[in-house]
Amino acid sequence: MSLVDDRGVAVTLTQSPRRIVSMLPSLTETVCALDACERLVGVDTWSNWPAAAQSLPSVGGLEDANVERIVALKPDLVLLAKSARVTDRLEALGLKVLTLEPRSMKDMERVLGQLGRVLDREAEAVALWQQLDTSMDRVAAALPAGARGKRVYFEAGSGPYAASASSFIGETLARLGAINVVTGALGPFPKLSPEFVVRADPQVIMVGDRNAVALAARPGWERIDAVKSGRICVFTPAQGDVLARPGPRMAEGAGIMADCLKDKFK
Repeated sequence: MSLVDDRGVAVTLTQSPRRIVSMLPSLTETVCALDACERLVGVDTWSNWPAAAQSLPSVGGLEDANVERIVALKPDLVLLAKSARVTDRLEALGLKVLTLEPRSMKDMERVLGQLGRVLDREAEAVALWQQLDTSMDRVAAALPAGARGKRVYFEAGSGPYAASASSFIGETLARLGAINVVTGALGPFPKLSPEFVVRADPQVIMVGDRNAVALAARPGWERIDAVKSGRICVFTPAQGDVLARPGPRMAEGAGIMADCLKDKFK
């Protein structure tokens, strides 16, 4: 088979791979959700779901991939993010590389279909996407009217980096009837100035526990509606993993965000 990856490179496979190294948690989770977890022989540092992934050899991350360890695992395919620095080196060593980095729901559907082809699980991929889509609709339908139409700021990382309306997180918020204060025109995950958020004045702030500690101490943030009203949802590391990965747990992530909105606007 031949397919074009996220670099725009045509990748040809003579057979469905049996030994796969996955260097992105969302791809690890998707491979396992397509009932091909047994084909994984190595994963990146952050791949911690499902439980089967935790027992696999760790080969580092985007910035510190252990090339020697990857080669030693003798993979017939390495799944990488487009932003990975090690792609050219792995290809130079003769390894087959496929870069896939979903950033929107449309990307997720496409990547799921591509992995379905690669793994000879095309029917399963279609069924999984339909299940995800239906489950997210179900979560949205259960959200009370009083929790809809709220201005939300979702902080995706220190910087601060936000999840804009064009990211899969922003698209999930839109399905929940929320108004993302960061427009999609800025890119899926733009780096913002703290003043931007002050001017946007969100009614709800969603943030991981690592970034929440000094939130109120940021200059001017005490004037933000969400801070004044205490409408800040702080996610645990486990919840943060679910929310940050465009994969088979996206409906669970929608549920986490819906619970936040329901709690803050009872």
